[in-house]
Amino acid sequence: MIQPLAYIHPQAKIAENVVIEPFVVIHKDVVIGEGTWIGSNVTIMDGARIGKNCRIFPGAVISGEPQDLKYAGEVTTAEIGDNTTIRECVTVNRGTKDKWKTVIGSNCLIQAYSHIAHDCEVGDNCIFSNSTTLAGHITIGNNVVLAGLVAIHQFVKVGSYAFVTGGSLVRKDVPPYVKAAREPLSYAGINSVGLRRRGFTNEQIDEIQEIYRVLFVKHNNVTKALDIIEAEFKPTEIRDEIVDFIRNSNRGVMKGFGMGS
Repeated sequence: MIQPLAYIHPQAKIAENVVIEPFVVIHKDVVIGEGTWIGSNVTIMDGARIGKNCRIFPGAVISGEPQDLKYAGEVTTAEIGDNTTIRECVTVNRGTKDKWKTVIGSNCLIQAYSHIAHDCEVGDNCIFSNSTTLAGHITIGNNVVLAGLVAIHQFVKVGSYAFVTGGSLVRKDVPPYVKAAREPLSYAGINSVGLRRRGFTNEQIDEIQEIYRVLFVKHNNVTKALDIIEAEFKPTEIRDEIVDFIRNSNRGVMKGFGMGS
């Protein structure tokens, strides 16, 4: 299952049924789960922790040193969950002493030429289209879709089930369940198609729609909008997730369309 032209450090921990193609380089402090396939010319560096049944395509570099001048060689990791696919020439940097690890969840698809920088946290079931670029310290929720050529500023948060359109520059936090588009990035409705695909009911989708109308369509400021949402919508997991995300945003959330940057 391991081609003779691959180099694997003798102390790397490789599970059973891992397929390693020619010209792969695997460094010492690496763990790879069973059933994973590593394509030709992949480099897996110290600190990589790769789950079961992953597929890593040619040219990818996993757990490279952070591109951060503050990095001083501390021992950190880059962790990838189970059943995740990393396509051609993707780069994933390991963490710094800020969080000590970079994390990509399970069942994700990271398409070709994407970059995930140090200390990022990516949830489960995410899809990043070609050439998506994440700066350091970014948090991405579960079931997020980033279309091609999206670039995200450091420390930004993107909530679960959000969809960001291609070529977008993301400078502010993107709340859960929404579509984000235009320049500057703005609210473009809720991600109703994605929500239905994930099994949300019509009642839940209607609730999300009405909450975001208060926040983004009716031109309330954030403080007033949150007061109205908490007063007029009964407590639910969805309502509380949206309110908590916005209230805890350090960079501020993106604006409604036509409300300025």
